[in-house]
Amino acid sequence: MTTFHEMGISEPIQRAITDMGFEEASPIQEKAITLASMGKDIKGQAQTGTGKATAFAIQILEKVDTSKKYVQAIAIAPTRELAINLAFSLVVFM
Repeated sequence: MTTFHEMGISEPIQRAITDMGFEEASPIQEKAITLASMGKDIKGQAQTGTGKATAFAIQILEKVDTSKKYVQAIAIAPTRELAINLAFSLVVFM
């Protein structure tokens, strides 16, 4: 498995990831983060609890410029559960 550090995640987000107790990326996280960091659109499917929402949240926050006060990202979630998990992940990382 790959660590978040090896994937080039910024230091502030790496600290938040560590604070949440994550050490290594799950397979869905590794694939999603790698593709998104290359600027590719992604969609992913994996079992509950594998870190999908965290993977999406990490890439959204890596690209958002908090000094700009307009919409910079939109995440579409196919289920209520994923939408809640994604919102929670975004709040935790902020």
